Amino acid sequence: MALMADQASQSVVVNATPEQCFSVAIDFEHYPQWATDVKEATVLSRDAQGRATEVEFRTSALGRSTHYTLRYDYSEAPRVMAWHMVKGDIMRTIDGAYTFSPAAGGGTDVTYTLSIELIVPLPGFVKRRAEVRIVNSVKDLKARIEAA
Repeated sequence: MALMADQASQSVVVNATPEQCFSVAIDFEHYPQWATDVKEATVLSRDAQGRATEVEFRTSALGRSTHYTLRYDYSEAPRVMAWHMVKGDIMRTIDGAYTFSPAAGGGTDVTYTLSIELIVPLPGFVKRRAEVRIVNSVKDLKARIEAA
């Protein structure tokens, strides 16, 4: 029996341009300074433009430390920054994206979408609590961008 991936999405309006939002989102080395659960972010490879293409993360999740490596896709940059997991210890898959669109009243509408499939199934209430914490990271991104 295959386990279904859990999906979540969160949007927020940021007082900055889409390009400014994208610039902060791809600055992985600084994630531990502002992303609540990120303890380390190590860039493993970069593209010809110097953007990180593979990043290894150590984060706190579900009361423990977890490691995973994400590969980034910039084919729709700077409107979209997408990723998928290439290696992880407690996750089978992590797929996600930030989408940066001009907001009607000015600023940028930032949407964070995420799909995660864990190796071990968790009770629904635990997954929902973790999901809320993860998608709320878009609020951490907003605070970082607006503080810059």
